[in-house]
Amino acid sequence: MPRFVRATLGFLRSQPFAIAGLAIYLLFIVMAIFADQIATHDPREILFRGAYRVARYLPPSATHYLGTTAGGRDVFSQLVHGSRSALQVGVTAAFFVVVIGTLLGLLSGYLGGWVDKVIMRISDIILGLPFLPFVLVISALTRPGTTTLVASVALMLWPNTARVIRSQVLSLRERGWVEAARVTGCSTPRIIFVHIAPQVAPLAALYGSIAVGWAILTEASASFLGFGDPNAISWGLMLQDAFANQALSRGVWSWFVPPGLCIVLLVLAGFLVSRGSEKLLFPKLGD
Repeated sequence: MPRFVRATLGFLRSQPFAIAGLAIYLLFIVMAIFADQIATHDPREILFRGAYRVARYLPPSATHYLGTTAGGRDVFSQLVHGSRSALQVGVTAAFFVVVIGTLLGLLSGYLGGWVDKVIMRISDIILGLPFLPFVLVISALTRPGTTTLVASVALMLWPNTARVIRSQVLSLRERGWVEAARVTGCSTPRIIFVHIAPQVAPLAALYGSIAVGWAILTEASASFLGFGDPNAISWGLMLQDAFANQALSRGVWSWFVPPGLCIVLLVLAGFLVSRGSEKLLFPKLGD
């Protein structure tokens, strides 16, 4: 067995929380990929009891695992298909957060001067903006949808990644091997992207796992408040539908508890994975 594989397996065995986070991610990834096979009904289909009676508020059963909504739709099928929207927004937004934050952090930390000042002042302004209200305003002024949410989350979260990457680059650029690269005639882009970027990539991935949770939570919040994609099946829309139809007062727990629990689990998974990665990157921090 290769040494890297042995080291990775040994680390995972010593980090049960990281394993739990990865297991949660894997569960929802499988659910999203095989949603059509797992779901028992079309999530948008209106079900009937008899010829004309809509199957409203049916309790959990062997036919409807989590019952039905006020509109006669299967809750379990909506829950399964909602994992696609959550992961689509979460992974896509995290990707752009990592790419933008890492790129600007590398440029700011290595080039310094006016480049550093401009990037850091822009990040200060963005960090001063209220996160969720800004996303809602952007969604209201544009066309609500997945693209708008992903762009808004990426725009608001990249400064955190950029600042951390910048601090690492400020240290790395003074190392002997970077100076040796300059002396041998390596260009600035080559030093930044070939020599320094691989050193900060694990740290960028750490902040990417945190961004996944933030993006999923933001999508659910925006959808619940009516600023999400109206054509998508998402957990936030499920909660909004349950709230509008007074599911809590009716005691229909199987309608609004599962999507809320799924949101909590995915956000928690991001925290657990980031915590495990933090111990891998910074072992001196300890417990």
